[in-house]
Amino acid sequence: MSTAPAIESAAPVAAGAASRAVSIDIFRGLTMAVMIFVNALADNVHGLPWWTYHAHADWDAMTYVDMVFPFFLFIVGMSLPLSVEQRLKRGSIGRLWLHVGIRSMGLLVLGLILANAEKADDSRMAIGANEWALLGLIGAGLYLNVYPKSERFRNYARLLRVAGLAAVVVTLVIFRRTTDSGRVAWIDFSYPEILGLIAFAYFAVAVLYIPTRRWRWAAPAWFGLLVLLNAGCAARVFGLPLRIPIYFWPFDNGAHASIVMGGVVTSQIFLGLRPGTGDRPAAKIATASAIAFAVIAFVAGWLAAPLGISKIRATPTWSLWSVAAAVLVFTLLYWICDQYRLTSWAFLLHPAGANTLLTYLLPDLCAYLFGVLGFTWLDTHFDFGWPGIVKTAVFTLFILGIAGGLTRAKLRLQL
Repeated sequence: MSTAPAIESAAPVAAGAASRAVSIDIFRGLTMAVMIFVNALADNVHGLPWWTYHAHADWDAMTYVDMVFPFFLFIVGMSLPLSVEQRLKRGSIGRLWLHVGIRSMGLLVLGLILANAEKADDSRMAIGANEWALLGLIGAGLYLNVYPKSERFRNYARLLRVAGLAAVVVTLVIFRRTTDSGRVAWIDFSYPEILGLIAFAYFAVAVLYIPTRRWRWAAPAWFGLLVLLNAGCAARVFGLPLRIPIYFWPFDNGAHASIVMGGVVTSQIFLGLRPGTGDRPAAKIATASAIAFAVIAFVAGWLAAPLGISKIRATPTWSLWSVAAAVLVFTLLYWICDQYRLTSWAFLLHPAGANTLLTYLLPDLCAYLFGVLGFTWLDTHFDFGWPGIVKTAVFTLFILGIAGGLTRAKLRLQL
């Protein structure tokens, strides 16, 4: 997708505008930009105020950094109704479920590669850890890239995808690590990284949403039930979900799935029950509904505060307050970008939001490439205080610029 268009008009768009909301891409791009910034800050810069990092697990507190991952989950939920309707227009319900399964598995595999890269034992593999990670990510890129059609080389896309899939398989086959006890082991499945957690939450919500998507009350009801599950687990009323591995119970304690479902509810508020099949709800009515939803989520989070406030512990207050904040931020962007079409300011964010997976992987690709080249300047210079913030901001803009350039060059990853 191209970068955001220039300012077209200061007049609000009609309720029956196209189903594609540019505010969703810009919201996603803004989340990506903040994610790149806070991750680089946490890895390379010290001596900053506590609120510039994740809150500790034993604190009852949350910082803006703790809301980046929930915003990611929220935007997955906002995109889900759009994706489902578009898929059903092109194929059957069976093909939709196949897509959900493949997408979830793809995110999980990518997450496991990222999570295990730092655990790889160079002495037990034919290649180094950085080379191993690059092989896996480049292979995944070849497989997931959206290739333009060519009349002259009609099978080139298929050949490149096969080569990419083979590279991913080889990556997984040759992996070796050394455990704390000194044993040789394969992939560590205990933590599937952010992409893996997104995969489980996405799959869990798809299982609930797709069969009930025609019922207006369903998404809000599922959201409430998932919040209750989260609260019950936090209060130790429900112990069983906490003992079932996430690979068998993708809902986990309900926190991540509730945030995704909160995005689904917000999508239906602004885009309607079936996006793209009719007029959108009136902007003022949608805005009032969204603000009411945000207030309800905030009050519910305040009432649940005795159960703890923590991203690491995935408490209900953390998830509810994150949903409330995400709803309000999206509502603001909806008016700026969709109603008044003021989008030129987001020229760096729009490509990152439209080409999210590639943008997400770029910082890791750079880190592994720098490791192969022995380039350590980013780790050893300007690593304290305000100079570190400036360095991190420049790095973030660099990644966004690269993402925009690759998007314009028709390099786009899609699960």
